[in-house]
Amino acid sequence: MDLTTRYMGLELKNPLVASASPLNADLGNLRRLEECGAAAVVLPSVFEEQIEAERQSYEGLAMANAESFPEAQTFFPEYGLRDVGAGRYLDYLRRAVEAVRIPVIASLNGTTAEGWIAYARQVEEAGARGLELNVYFIPTDLTMTSQAVEQRYLDIVRAVREVVTIPIAVKLSPYFSAFGNMATELDRAGADALVLFNRFYQPDIDLVQLRMHNDLNLSDRNEIRLPLLWVAVLSGRVNASLAASTGVETADEVLKYILAGAHVVMTTSALLRHGVEYVGSLLSGVESWLAARGFQSLDDVRGMLSHQRLGTAADFERVNYMEILRGFRAP
Repeated sequence: MDLTTRYMGLELKNPLVASASPLNADLGNLRRLEECGAAAVVLPSVFEEQIEAERQSYEGLAMANAESFPEAQTFFPEYGLRDVGAGRYLDYLRRAVEAVRIPVIASLNGTTAEGWIAYARQVEEAGARGLELNVYFIPTDLTMTSQAVEQRYLDIVRAVREVVTIPIAVKLSPYFSAFGNMATELDRAGADALVLFNRFYQPDIDLVQLRMHNDLNLSDRNEIRLPLLWVAVLSGRVNASLAASTGVETADEVLKYILAGAHVVMTTSALLRHGVEYVGSLLSGVESWLAARGFQSLDDVRGMLSHQRLGTAADFERVNYMEILRGFRAP
C-alpha cells in the first residue's frame, strides 16, 4: 500500500504528522513517534514574548551582580545567552534533527516583524526542514478593521518568505469573513502550506471564585466539521498544501480529511489521550480501509469528495443546507 504524500514540498512516507504539543518537547517521544510511523513532527511553538522575557531577566540578573563586585562578571559569561530564550529552543531543534530521520518542522509565534524575521532565520540555520507560522492572534482592539487583521497575516508571510528558503506553513484560525479569499491571498504571498485550523483556547468563568478560568480541553471528533468543509472547498484550488488539524481521534477522521483533499492530517489530542504509539493504530486503520475497497494508494482517494470534484462550492453548500433542514426530525 502506497501511503506517500507531499506536504509543503516535503516527501513524506504517509499523511500522519504529529502536530505541536508537549509530547514533542521530548527527544524520546520523537524517536518513538518515528518508530510508530509518524511521517513528520512539528515542535512546540517558541513564543517571542517568552524569548524576550527570559533574555531580559538574564541580562538584568547579570547586570545587577556585575555591579556588586568585579569578580561577579565571571558568573555570567557571554556564551550564557545561548542557554536562554531562543538559544534553548534552537539547541533542542538541532538535537531533534539529529535524533530522527523524519522531517522536523519548527513552530514560531512572533509578535513583531523583527521577531518573525530574526527567529525564522535562526530555525532555518538550526536545521529545521520547514517552519510553521503559528499566528495566534485575537484582535481584541475594537478599532482594528478586518482588512488590518488580514494584512497582518500577509505581511508576516511575505516578510518570512523573503528571509528563509525552507518551506513555510501558516496555521490559521477560521475567523475570517471571507476565509477562501484569505487562503488564496496567503497562497499568493508565498505560503507553502495552510494548516486548518488553529484552536484558540478560550476562557471560562469560575462562578465560585468569580474569576476567569483557563484550561486545556482536548479536541474530539465532533470538531472535524468546519476544517473538513474548508479542506474540501480549497482542495485543488490553491497551490499550497493543505494540512487538516482538529478532531482527529480515529482513522475515520484521517480518511475523511484525505477524501476531502488534505495532503497531511495532524493530530495532538489523540496522542495525548492514547500515547505516541497510537500513530500505528491510525495508520493501520487507514491501510485496512483502503485495502478493503481495492485502492492501491492514497492518491487514489485524495480529494475524491472535494468541492472541485463534486461541483461548485455554492451549489454544494446550498443543496446540503436545504437537505439538512428538511431531513431533521425533532426527538
